[in-house]
Amino acid sequence: MTLHSDLKGAAIAALCATGATHVAIEVVDETGSTNADLLARCAQLAGPTLRIAGQQTAGRGRAGRPWLSQADASLMFSLAWRFKGPLPALVGLPLAVGVALAETMGALGVPVQLKWPNDLIKDGSKLAGILVETQQAQDGGVWAVIGCGINLTMPDALEQRIGRSVSAVPWLAQMERNALVAALLSRLAGVLAEFDDTGFAPFAQRWNALHAWQDRQVKILDDGQLLRQGVAIGVDQLGRLQLATDAGRVDIMSGDVSLRLAQE
Repeated sequence: MTLHSDLKGAAIAALCATGATHVAIEVVDETGSTNADLLARCAQLAGPTLRIAGQQTAGRGRAGRPWLSQADASLMFSLAWRFKGPLPALVGLPLAVGVALAETMGALGVPVQLKWPNDLIKDGSKLAGILVETQQAQDGGVWAVIGCGINLTMPDALEQRIGRSVSAVPWLAQMERNALVAALLSRLAGVLAEFDDTGFAPFAQRWNALHAWQDRQVKILDDGQLLRQGVAIGVDQLGRLQLATDAGRVDIMSGDVSLRLAQE
């Protein structure tokens, strides 16, 4: 039996909290990219839609990088959600999504931390990634398609393809799949509804409590070039990373910059 063979939309929906019961759930064995699938259909969606695939053959990460995965090792899904907008109000959305995923895993007995702006870290290595893509809605709102990829197990061959040390949660890999997806979707739905009303500000403290590199020396890179270096002191109410530098505090907006520990 493969990892995804027991995933059923009706079973997931039956296990969801009340705040997520309005989300349409689609389960497919294989697709190129669940994010691309939903982005192509935003104008036709009747409401929030979760699309989960056993395997993605063209999964995407930030800055156009591929997301390498294996059907028996990863949990991969995308959630399309319509926000009131405007688009600049969504700048902290990937961080709020990180809070939702991290809090869910913590509640399931798997403590994780957050790396700015969109990664979950376990035991010092990447466990999960988040990709948010947006599209203007016809009525003036904004559709966000939130893609999540979580390493449940990490076969040696897949880690070699990725080319760096990554983390996994084999304990969660043993959990009943529909219950795991329902737990993640239930927390996400609550967080997204709150974010639409309040923006990122109420989530800043929750994010900072999970900050993997708090008070660590870090560097900000843009296409491999060093932009800034300093001590990471958390995020502000807009989701900007705050650095303490020799020249004073600097606020970094995410964009496509990369964050690394200073010694890497």
